[in-house]
Amino acid sequence: MTGGGGYIGVPLCEELLASGRRVRVLDLLLHGQTSAADQLERAGVEVLQGDIRDPEARRVALRGADAVVHLAAIVGDPACARDPALSHEVNVEASGALAADARQAGAVRLIFASTCSNYGRMSDPTVPITEEGELAPVSLYAEQKVQIEKALLAGENGGLKPTCLRFATVYGSAPRMRFDLTVNEFTRDLWADRDLEVFGEQFWRPYVHVRDAARAIRVVLDASPERVGGDVFNVGRSGENYRKLDLVEEIRRRIPSGRVSYVHRDEDPRDYKVSFDKIRKTLGFETLMTVPDGIAELIDRLNAGDFPDPFDPVYRNVR
Repeated sequence: MTGGGGYIGVPLCEELLASGRRVRVLDLLLHGQTSAADQLERAGVEVLQGDIRDPEARRVALRGADAVVHLAAIVGDPACARDPALSHEVNVEASGALAADARQAGAVRLIFASTCSNYGRMSDPTVPITEEGELAPVSLYAEQKVQIEKALLAGENGGLKPTCLRFATVYGSAPRMRFDLTVNEFTRDLWADRDLEVFGEQFWRPYVHVRDAARAIRVVLDASPERVGGDVFNVGRSGENYRKLDLVEEIRRRIPSGRVSYVHRDEDPRDYKVSFDKIRKTLGFETLMTVPDGIAELIDRLNAGDFPDPFDPVYRNVR
């Protein structure tokens, strides 16, 4: 697994270990997740600290692997916009090289972590879009994900069967915590009695808890390669599409503090509702957590002092 020390990666390692699998992780530990990596090693995960752009690191990581889960990336619009050249190297070039190396190493399957941001701004966001819908990315991050999806699904993969998972916006508590994700950030700011500035409050997005995201990957790995190979699945729950306005109202039910202002901005025009019926009908996957559950979980952990300074840059992908 690449990126196994990350926000989704650590819960996924726990899922895979619980299912009886042997797990090897390749991760640069870019965000200082050494304690999470140590925890994984104590649990039985083989952790290799290295860069997926390094051919030797990929070769060692892929040795003997029958399945590859590719999570490593420069994640999110702000991080990609900050260094487009680096994001291209990691998200496009290294992803392509990893797939080629995995095929040569004899791996049977590759799970590629993509994003529902690929749908961009829909002409009618009130009608949930399916995996067959038009891809209209409006950010560099999504453009790069679309590029790799197309290469994997249309390329000559030999015995390697790729599956692309388009994740809803992830939220919730995890060992490698992030507070730069919408639900987590809004909850933290209002909990801390901060001013919260919200733009695009009427725009729709789907959301999925980080542990549900990890569990979805395990469910795909549990399915036969023939059943899921060469396919795409949206990962989330159809009832978990929210506007930012809805998120604020959910948090307000539990936190009366903080001040919210709604402002107009044009730089993030994504607006999409997503259908998750395919993964439910095909693989029987259902999420266990809802956004209100995740908000309550975050508030409990903040109240418990689990994050001494939740505004510390270590909890962000862009510092």
